[in-house]
Amino acid sequence: MGLSMATAGMWVERWERQQQLYALDREERFAVIADATEHLCVDRDRPLLLDLGCGPGSLSARLARRLPDAEIVAVDMDPVLLELGRTQHADAARYVDAVIGEEGWTDALQLDRNVDVAVTTTALHYLPANVLIRTYRALAALLRPGGALVNGDHFPPDGSPCSELTAHVGLRRAERTGAHGPVDEDWGAWWQAAAGDPELADLFQERAKRYSSSVDGNQHLSVGRHTQLLRGAGFAHVTTVWQVGDSCVLVAQKD
Repeated sequence: MGLSMATAGMWVERWERQQQLYALDREERFAVIADATEHLCVDRDRPLLLDLGCGPGSLSARLARRLPDAEIVAVDMDPVLLELGRTQHADAARYVDAVIGEEGWTDALQLDRNVDVAVTTTALHYLPANVLIRTYRALAALLRPGGALVNGDHFPPDGSPCSELTAHVGLRRAERTGAHGPVDEDWGAWWQAAAGDPELADLFQERAKRYSSSVDGNQHLSVGRHTQLLRGAGFAHVTTVWQVGDSCVLVAQKD
């Protein structure tokens, strides 16, 4: 199921463009995640990073440029996105096919040492709340003392009035700055177009088998509730290091 570089490059470029619609100040958020990761790994000669829900390697590629000595393990369950990442960003990470939160998913990572930093963007909100709790505990066990989870996502604040306010402020900022830029297709249109590419046909057949049913995620969980769950899972320190509207970078660190 190998892809040509030209095909992978084209679909990854289009992925990057349409993702601008869904992540406010996406490049700045990536940069902040890299800043936090760099700081947390300042004394590590060859830090081990874990990219959760890596998609086509967008974050892994950026981290590999910022921390060229890091070893990055990138995990996802989507065969289409994984193959795009393996082809387009082959040198950035070792890509692992696994379902985050399922029984035995951490064994599939084949890690030979503790993780320094786990990173993720707009991926863990797809997990049902009970699976998210289990995943936080698993990550705490994988991380070294002083290691951390750095999560960039939309985290509503506690209370609906505040949630509505942050969403409104984020939207107005996007309108003022043109942060989304000219985007000619959204997420659904991207998937529809990619499904028509003959080079991706086998991968889409496999994808259809894996996504036979949908589950509710945890988008409703507030940043306060995430903080409670993270502390209960073994993270002693939890803080928001960046926020625009309800788009945040949340860092949870072990002692």
